[in-house]
This record gives sequence, C-alpha cells and structure tokens, in this order.
Amino acid sequence: MDWDQLELNPRIIASVRRVKLKSVREALCVSGPDLQRLTGLSRSDVQQLQTAAATACRRHPPTPAVLLQRGECGLRLSVGCPVLDELLRGGLPAGGITELCGESGVGKTQLALQLCLSVQYPAQHGGLDSAAVRLLPVCNSVCPVGAVYICTEDSFPIRRLQQLILGQSSLRPDIPRDLISRRGFSDHIYVEHAADLDALQVCLSRRVPLLLARRHVRLLVVDSVAALFRSEFQASDWLERSKQLISFSHTLHTLSLEFNTPVLCINQVTDVFSSDDSLGPVSGIVSPALGLAWANQVMVRLMMRRLQGTVARGDQSSARRRLEVAFAPHLARDGRDAAVWREGVLGVDSSDRCYNTQADVITATQMCYNTDRCVITQTDVL
Repeated sequence: MDWDQLELNPRIIASVRRVKLKSVREALCVSGPDLQRLTGLSRSDVQQLQTAAATACRRHPPTPAVLLQRGECGLRLSVGCPVLDELLRGGLPAGGITELCGESGVGKTQLALQLCLSVQYPAQHGGLDSAAVRLLPVCNSVCPVGAVYICTEDSFPIRRLQQLILGQSSLRPDIPRDLISRRGFSDHIYVEHAADLDALQVCLSRRVPLLLARRHVRLLVVDSVAALFRSEFQASDWLERSKQLISFSHTLHTLSLEFNTPVLCINQVTDVFSSDDSLGPVSGIVSPALGLAWANQVMVRLMMRRLQGTVARGDQSSARRRLEVAFAPHLARDGRDAAVWREGVLGVDSSDRCYNTQADVITATQMCYNTDRCVITQTDVL
C-alpha cells in the first residue's frame, strides 16, 4: 500500500518519505520514540501515523466487546446442552480462540468431541452447516461441514466418538430423529496427529486452510496446545517458546477470522505454588499451562474441574464437574455444574439427583482408560 492512500496530513507523509521507509508495514516495526527521532515529527503526529498504518494493515476489523455481549456479532456453535449454552450465551463464538483447560480426566476431550458433532447440524439447531454455504465463497461442490481434530498427545478416541454418535438422539431430543440418522457424523471429522511443532505448522498452514476453503469443515480443535510446547522447549528457552506460541496463535486467529470458524484449544493445567517457605503446591489450586504469553492470545478461557459428590440420572451416575468462564469479553465470570453421561456432557439441572458420598449411589459409571480412552461403561456399585 502506498503512503498516499493513507488519510494523513501531507506534512506527515512528506516526513516519512524523507527517511525512506519502504512500506506502511515497516512503520509498525519501528517504535514510537524511534519514529520521532527519525522523522522529526511530534508525538501526536507519530501516533496518527501508527494508527493509520495499523488500520491499513489490519485484514479484519476488530470486534467490539459490546456487540459480542449483545449477541449481535458472529455465529455461535452450540455445545448441545441448554444449561451450558446459557452459560456461553449460545455457544462458542465463530471468530477467535476459545481455550478449554482442566486436569486430566475432567472431560475436556469429551466436550470437544461433542462440539465436533454439534457443528454438523444446521444453524437452526445450533450447528454451522447451513451457515457455511451462506457465508463462505462459492465453490464447485457442496458437502456437509465437519471438524478438524488435531491430536498432539494421545491417539484419537474413536470408540468414545462412536458412543457419542449413538447417543445423539438422547442428547439432542430437540432435533428430528430422521435428521440425526441421515448424518454421517464420523465421515466429516478429519483427524490429524502432530508429533512435533513442525508437523503442527504444516497441518495448520496447508491442510487445514484447504479444508476450510472448500467448506468441508467449520470447527478446528487442537488437543492439546501445551503438549508440544512443553516437550520441545527447556525452561531457558522461554523467549523462543514465546515467539513460537505467538506465531502459532497468529495462524489460529487468521484461520478463525478469514473463514469465520470457531477454534477450540484444549490446554493442560499446572499446580500453583505458594509464595511462602512451604515446598509443596497450594492444595486444589491450578493454573492453565503456558503462562501469559499464551493467555494474551485467547479470547475466551473456560475451565473445567471436578467437584465433590456424584450425580445420578436414570441408570447412570457421574462425578460432578463444573464448567466455568475464567474470562471472555462478552461473558460474566460464572459457572454451571455438569456431568459426563454415555450420550455426552450435560449441565446438571433440577431433575438430576445429587449425592455427596459414593455410598449413597446404587448404580454408577466409571471411566475406562485404555488405548481407546474416554469410553463410558456401566458398573454396579454396592
């Protein structure tokens, strides 16, 4: 872009040309004091210059938080549960990165799988299927939309996915059964395994944009974001790790905004240590992994944790969980109790029976962790 295309005072443009800044983008790579020294402009003139350059280089306009709060900006991807959708004001926003963090086994992967099924429904049922045809550029063929699921730790939990597919009629009674039966859910979930950061970058820069451009997918899931950055960098490599994190998040933001697609990143947590002389971590307090460098790239942070007690529904029971909003520009800091059932993750409502001890429960479920993790099986508890 030429300098003459910017809405600036000719005096400012003449000063910039005199110091031979080659492009508008180059002006953003120089600090304000350095621009003042090079150009001889005042501080207010430099601020006008940087504001105009940033506006010209921005590919997508910023989304005001007030529009997100009113629900007037962008699409939402339903979780598939009215209780949890109420917490999220309709679901995950289509533009931006949503982080879901929590301890191992709390239900993060299961909620991500549930969203991979929910995205395949039409917009009137909380999905993004018909919205994909309306919003993205027209291409030669049209097919049902799905999701990309990038695994960086364990193998993809295919058995649990099949169990969730079989339970869709129970999870989503608001959707006609013939519509559910016609959906080939597993045919539209594209699974990638990234063993290192190079493989992850290739996937995000080549294969994922192609699937998004052809309207094959409208949801991107990374499970988990912390695994590769923890394994490939030592504590002394914090600067390089921060650079890689920012580059990774920039790619995710670009894909999300360009294709109007929700991005869900599952993250691990770390123990919080006290500042006094005690050697151990503070009991029960955890913090999302990767620190502020990653937290500043996230638009919505959700935390999932276990609670004391058990919830029973019919012939099933589950340990109580809680899904909480840690921060978001359009959501209040709030939370809802939830439970993991055979058909999926659902919020706890008044019809569920809650128990404080396992001895009060006659029937229960247990989590079986094997090569096909996250499969729910029913067992008898005395």
